[in-house]
Order: sequence, then C-alpha cells, then structure tokens
Amino acid sequence: MTNHGAPPIEIDAANGPSPLGMAPADFLRDYWQKRPLLIRNAFPGFVSPITPEDLAGLACEEGVLARLIEHDKARDGWTVRHGPFAEDDFPGLPDHDWTLLVQDVDKWDADIRALLTRFDFLPRWRIDDIMISFAATGGSVGAHTDQYDVFLLQAQGLRRWQIDASPSPAQDFRDDVELKLLREFHPTHDWVLSPGDMLYLPPGVPHHGVAENPCLTFSVGMRAPAAGELLTDLADTLAATAPETLRYADPDIELPADPFEIDAAALHRVRTALDALRLDDPDQFGDWFGGFITTYRCATLPEPPPTTPTPADLARFLAAGGQLLRHPWTRMAWRCDSQGQGRLYASGQVYRLPPNAACQLAAAERIDAALYTRLDAQGQATVQALVAAGHYLAETEDA
Repeated sequence: MTNHGAPPIEIDAANGPSPLGMAPADFLRDYWQKRPLLIRNAFPGFVSPITPEDLAGLACEEGVLARLIEHDKARDGWTVRHGPFAEDDFPGLPDHDWTLLVQDVDKWDADIRALLTRFDFLPRWRIDDIMISFAATGGSVGAHTDQYDVFLLQAQGLRRWQIDASPSPAQDFRDDVELKLLREFHPTHDWVLSPGDMLYLPPGVPHHGVAENPCLTFSVGMRAPAAGELLTDLADTLAATAPETLRYADPDIELPADPFEIDAAALHRVRTALDALRLDDPDQFGDWFGGFITTYRCATLPEPPPTTPTPADLARFLAAGGQLLRHPWTRMAWRCDSQGQGRLYASGQVYRLPPNAACQLAAAERIDAALYTRLDAQGQATVQALVAAGHYLAETEDA
C-alpha cells in the first residue's frame, strides 16, 4: 500500500533554498537517518574543481589513502590494490570496469575543502572527509552498505545508482572477495545522476553505483564511531587515570561454601569496583569525547613547527597583513562547560578560554589581524598555543 503521507524520495533543488532543495530543518526532520533522498540539481551547473588526472596524481603521493578496485565481470571477481601508486600504473589500465578511490581529498585540496561549508546544517565534527572516486565506464565498487550517513555528489560524467529502500533489505556479505559486498541485492530505485545531482543515504541502505561513462563522484561521509570504539577509548582513558589504590576489595567476605566458586557476592564486588571508574564529572566526560571525536579516524596529526614565533612576532606578522591557515588535518570543536567557560578541542588537545573565543576559533579556517585583535588576552594566548602545536601555519608555509 502506498503511504501518501511519506516525504518524496526524489526532489529538484534547482530553485530550492539550499543544496537540499528544502529548509535544512525539514531535511533533518524528514530524512536524516530515516530515508534516502535523491536531490536533482543540488549544485546546479557544478564543475569539478579537480580532474581525473589530478586525482591520479594525488593517489601517487606518500601518505595519501587510495585504492584501485577492478571488476572482472566474466567471473564476477574483484581485485583491490592499495596506494601509493606509480604514475605508470594508470596508462596500462583498460578503459572499463575499474575505480580509483582517494580518501581525505579535502585535506589535500583547498577547493574541495571549501565544499564542506555547504554542509553546515550538520555539526562539523560529524563530517569525516570528502572521498573522491574516478570510475572508468562500467567501474563500480559493488553493491554494499555503509554504517554511516553519506552524500554522493556527482561531479563529472554520469553514474547510475540503484538502492534498496525496502524496510528489511538483505545484509549478508559475500565471503569470496576482499570487499564487503552484499551477497544479494534487490534494488527498489534506479537513477542516473548528472553533474550537480546528489544522493543522500542514511546508514544501512544497500546501494550500487556503476559509471555510465568516465565519471567523478564526491562522497561526503560522516563520522559514526561504533559503540565498541567509544567504549574502548573511554576505558583506556579511565584506566590511565585510575588510582592504584582503587582495587577489588572484599572486607565483607564470608566463609566460602566452595573455595573454587565465584559466587554472586564476588561478582557484585567486581561490579562495584568497575562502577567506581565512571566519569561522573560532566566536564571530564566532555573533555574525553571532545578529544576523541577530534582525533577519530584521523590519518595524520599536526606536528609542532621547528621554531615557534614569539607573541610579539605573531602580532607583527598579522598586523603586516599575514594570515594563519588551519592545518588541513586539524579538526576542531568546542563546547561550553558546566561553569559557563569555553573549551576548544583541537585534534585531541583541550584549551580553556571564553566561550565566544572558543566558538570563533573552532570555525576559523584562517586567522587574520581583525580576528586576532577581537580576542581577549586568553584568546590570543590560545592562538599562540595552537601555532606552537602546529594547528595553524603562516600563509606562506606549505600546509
């Protein structure tokens, strides 16, 4: 039976108020982590700021996470190679059935990074990266699901997307390939996306993309740490700060009926000992999560510069028109603590400063003299500390 009250699964955003084709609040209410959405003309007239040749060149660089996936259709076999690649790896490839994927392109290309501002309807700390794929005709990575939200923006060429939007799609994986591909895939929708079209998929929606012709696709993926990852990191933090005096204790022990039995009372004492390791202080808990989420899935962390400018040198540099650029791998977030003070998180480090300063710096891709002089002494000292830690670089330096 058709649900006439359900929001549409396909819209045209050509005349809409945002790339979503609707008010962001409506998107978050009706679609976010609830249902897929194909947005035609999300970015009308979109022209990719990067070429396939640029992407191939980037995939040859040390430190870049890249994969090359080839599909042998005759036997339905898949091969995966990991970068960095050599320049002569690409000319020998066929003109069909392969895909190059490069992670974190927003960290390497400022024009790609600028696209993230179009997704400010989401917390920035929830955004992981912009992955870019180039696919030759017929290129694909197979039918699969992701455990995170993703926006798939068609940047060049045409790609056919099929999705299974049914309530309980098949989720079993094949055991004969390195990739986590679905054993069965039964699409309910079939579209061909042109440049500027964008497909939003919540977690767990099976999808399959195939290049109709040579094409580029931008994948804006979210950070969604598994509960196990959160627990492991929290446990590490608790263990590192636990006092040696906090131990299993049994002053109420009674004569055991069986000295080899772990009885209910012993298990209760174990639980009591573990319960004492909770982060009951909301600020300690917030600091743990702020540090965790600004480092989660980061392939690289900034390093301190060889020399650190003095506060006077930094002030003169900015007054002369210089700017500080945030290191592309630095992730920032902020919050207001229980005392009304600001806490700024930069790649796992925490800085305490007034809330308005923490808010401004968390959003500051660049720091110029105007921003710097608006900050109070504590805010300026934080900028100096961020420069000393490598989170901001002088504009003339290589980021």
